[in-house]
Parts: sequence; structure tokens; C-alpha cells
Amino acid sequence: MLKGISPVISPVLLKALAEMGHGDEIVIADAYFPGRSCGHKVIRADGVPAAALLKGIAALIDLDTYETPVIMMAPVPGDELDPKVEARYRKALRGYAGPIERLERTAFYTRARAAFTIVQSGETAQYGNIILKKGNT
Repeated sequence: MLKGISPVISPVLLKALAEMGHGDEIVIADAYFPGRSCGHKVIRADGVPAAALLKGIAALIDLDTYETPVIMMAPVPGDELDPKVEARYRKALRGYAGPIERLERTAFYTRARAAFTIVQSGETAQYGNIILKKGNT
């Protein structure tokens, strides 16, 4: 165990965060996300809520300041977003108050395929998927 690093950050995830460069993206996917279909680089975090992962990640990296660094999935027509999910994620991201880009479902999957890695969490909230763009550190 390393001091100052959340226990939800596995050694594999810590290595991935360290290897990411400025502008690389990481997907924190919910438990239902088609992780293996979207990317060959999937890190399992079964049972760990996305907000816990986001809080642990936010303590280790900065978000991009040149582009919108937080991307979430837009609801499919007829669905509604639960505003508590976004509020929970913003709080976990050290109170992130900036814009959140919303992508249509298939566009989100396409972007996830290009991500540095996908972390498959235990999140069960509908539309609980989020992409972070890494900043300078």
C-alpha cells in the first residue's frame, strides 16, 4: 500500500495513469458498459463505484485545461438523466465546476475505443459512464 493513494486505485490502474500523456483519455465505465467490445485495454474495478474511482484518480492527475476534460454520455431520446449522478461525479473530481460535454451513445462508444484505457467499474447508475482527458501532470 502506498501512502496518499486511494485503495481503489489498483497497481494496474496506477501504472496506466502514470503512462498517460497530456490529452490522453481514460474511460470510467459503468458495470454494464461493453468494455471488451470497445477496447482491448480494460482494467477491471468490479464493485467499485465510479465516484470512488474518480476521487482517487483526481488526486493523482490534473484535467486538461485546453479542451473540455470531462465527457459523459447523453441520454437516448425518451430517457432522462439523474442529476445526482453528475453531481456525485463533480464532487469526486475535487468539485469540478467546468463544462461537461455530452456525447450521443454511439459517439461515446467510438470515443471510448480511442481512449488510452477503459476502467470497468461497479457503477450501476444509468448513464454512469465518464471520460476524463488528462492535463499536464
